[in-house]
Amino acid sequence: MDNPLLDTAAGALPAFASIRPEHVEPALEQALVANRAALAQILAGSREGKAGFDDLVPPLEELGDRLQRIWAPVSHLHAVANTPELREAFNRCLPQLARYQTEISQNVELYRLFDAVAKNMPEGGEEGTRALLDHALRDFRLSGVSLPDAEKRRFMEIMEALAEKQAVFEQNLLDAMAAWSHHEADAARLEGIPASTLERAAEAARADGRSGWLFRLDQPGYIAVLTHARSRALRALFHRAWATRASDQAPSPPDFDNSRLMDEILALRHEAAELVGFTDFAEYSLATKMAGSVQEVRSFLDRLTAASRHAAQQEFAELEAFAGHPLAAWDVAFYSEELRRQKFAISDEELRPYFPLPRVLAGLIGLVGRLYGLRLEADGQVDVWHPAARYFRVLDAGGTLIGGLYTDFYTRPEKRSGAWMDDAISRKRLGGPLQLPVAHLVCNFAPPSASTPSLLSHDEVLTLFHEMGHALHHLLTRIDYPSVAGIHGVPWDAVELPSQFMEGFAWEPEILAMISGHHQGGAPLPRELVDRLRASRVFQGAMHMVRQLEFALFDLRIHAEYAPGQGGRIMQLLGEVRDAVAVVPAAAYDRFPHGFAHIFGGGYAAGYYSYKWAEVLSSDAYAAFEEEGVLNPAPAARFRREILEIGGTRDIGVAFRAFRGRPPDIAALLRHSGITAAAAGETATAPA
Repeated sequence: MDNPLLDTAAGALPAFASIRPEHVEPALEQALVANRAALAQILAGSREGKAGFDDLVPPLEELGDRLQRIWAPVSHLHAVANTPELREAFNRCLPQLARYQTEISQNVELYRLFDAVAKNMPEGGEEGTRALLDHALRDFRLSGVSLPDAEKRRFMEIMEALAEKQAVFEQNLLDAMAAWSHHEADAARLEGIPASTLERAAEAARADGRSGWLFRLDQPGYIAVLTHARSRALRALFHRAWATRASDQAPSPPDFDNSRLMDEILALRHEAAELVGFTDFAEYSLATKMAGSVQEVRSFLDRLTAASRHAAQQEFAELEAFAGHPLAAWDVAFYSEELRRQKFAISDEELRPYFPLPRVLAGLIGLVGRLYGLRLEADGQVDVWHPAARYFRVLDAGGTLIGGLYTDFYTRPEKRSGAWMDDAISRKRLGGPLQLPVAHLVCNFAPPSASTPSLLSHDEVLTLFHEMGHALHHLLTRIDYPSVAGIHGVPWDAVELPSQFMEGFAWEPEILAMISGHHQGGAPLPRELVDRLRASRVFQGAMHMVRQLEFALFDLRIHAEYAPGQGGRIMQLLGEVRDAVAVVPAAAYDRFPHGFAHIFGGGYAAGYYSYKWAEVLSSDAYAAFEEEGVLNPAPAARFRREILEIGGTRDIGVAFRAFRGRPPDIAALLRHSGITAAAAGETATAPA
C-alpha cells in the first residue's frame, strides 16, 4: 500500500490528511529494517578500513533523521488528534522504537568506532562535530554499552517498559479529562463566569441536545471557573475534578487511575540508573544537564525557597485578610483576581477583549520580524490534521525560505492539555540538499464562539510567546547535523532559556501596542491599562515562585530518594515538600502527581527544576534588552548568534557569557518576580 509516512524526501512535509492508523506500524517496521541493514553496512565498511568521521557520522545522522521523519508525525497526531485506533498503533510501536534505540546505544562496535573517531578528531573542524561526538559517547555510556549481556538486555527491557508506561500515563490523563463533564441548568450558579466561557458551554450543551450549559474538563474552562465563578460550591466542584484527574480520588472510571503506573515508572527509572552505575535516577538525569550534581540542584532550589517563602507567606496573608476568612485551594484564584483588580484596577476579563488571538499572533509575527528579520507567510495548501491548524512558511529578511511552522491553538477533547513546541523536521545538510527545520507550536486556548474570536488572557499571551521562543530556537539553528541542531543536544536545564526569554517582550509597552487590538473596533490596549498591567507584573510573584519550587523539589526528591524496598512514597514526599515550601493549603483529596505529565509522561523527570534554573539565564538575558532597548537590533543579533543558532554545539555557560559579557546574575529573576535582592541576601546563586 502507498504509505504517506515513508515520504521523507528533502522538502517533503508530512501528509497529515492522508496518514491513517494502519500506516503507522508498517512504516516504522520498514524503517527499522532498513536502518538495521544500513547500520550493518556501516560496520562492515569500518572493518575494511572505512572508519573515519565521514564514513561513520553522516550515514548515522541520516538513519536517525529518517526515523525521526517517520515517527514525528505519528507522535504529533497522537498528541493532537488522538483516536483509539491511532493509540493502539502508537502503543504497539513504542517497544519496537525503544528496542531499536537501545540496540544502537548499546552497540559496542559502534561505540568503539565513535571513540576512535573522537580521539583522532583534530581541534577546530566543522561546527558541531566535537559536540556531536562527545554527546554520542556520553549516551553510549548512559545506555550501558559496557554492561554484561544479561544486564544490557535488562536495560533494554526497562526502556521498552518505560516507553509504554509513560505513554499510558498521558493517555489515562486524557481519558480522565474527557470522561468528566458538568451540566449546569441554574444560571445563578454561573455568576461571574465570563460571557465567552458561558457561550462556549451553551454551545456544547446544545450540541449534546440539552439546555443550559455543559462544561468539559479543559484548561481554559477550568481556569475561567476557578478565577471568576462567585459560587464557591461550583469552584470546589471544578477544583476537585481537576486536582484528582486520573487518580483514586477522581469521579472518572478507575481504569484511568495512574497510581500504580507512577510507582512502576519510578521503580524502572531507578533500576535503569543503578544498572549503569548511578545511585539514583536524579543523578542519572543530571549527566546530560548543566547542573553538576543533585546536591547542587537541591541547594539552588533551597536557596530560592529561602529567598521567596517569607514574601510568599506575606502575600498569602494579605490575600486571606482581603477575603476576610481562611482560604481553601479553590478560593485562591478567585480572591487573587479580586485583589489584583482592587490593587491595580485591572482584571483578566478587562484585558481579554484586547487580545483576540488573530491580533496577538499578527503582532508576535511582527515582533519576530523586528528582532530577527523573519517573515511568516500562511500557506493554506499544506496538509494539516484539523481545520483549525495552519502552516506558515518562514522566510529571512531577503525572502529566502529558512523553515516552516505549524500552529494548532484550540483545546479539543482528543488533544493533550497544555502547550508545547515540538520538532516536525530537523535541519540537515550532510552532503545532499539542505533540509529545512519545521516546528509544531501547540496551545490549548478556548476556541472562538459563534460571536467572538478566541480571546486570550495575558497569561495565555505569555504562553504563546513562550512557545514561539522554543520554535525560534529550533528554526534559527545554523547547525547542519540533526542530533545537535536546534533544540537537540541542548541541556534540558537550558532548553527553556529561549522560551522564557521571549515572555519578557509581552510586558513591554511597544510590544503590547503591536499585539493588542480590541475585538470590537481594533483599538490597542490603552496606555492606562498598559501601565496597570505592567504594575501588576510582580503581583504574587513570590507565591508563583514557591509553587514552581514545590513542583521542582517534589520531582527531585521522588527520583533522588527512591528506595526499592519502600516504593515511590509519592504522596508522603509531596506532603513533606508542601510543608517546607507551600503557602497555600492543599485539599485532602488533591492528587496533583497523577496529572504531572511533565515528569511521568514527558521529558522533565528529575529535571523540572530546569524551569527555574533556565529562568535565571533568561531573566538576565532579557535584562540586556531592557538595558540596550527592547527592539534594538544589536542585542537581538547577539542573542541569535550566541544562543539561538548554536543548537547543542556549545557549553551553555560559555554561550551565555559570550552573549552577556559575564556570567549570569540572579538579580534579574528576583526583580522580575518582585523579590528584592536585599531580601534574598546571599541565599540564592546563579547557575555557573
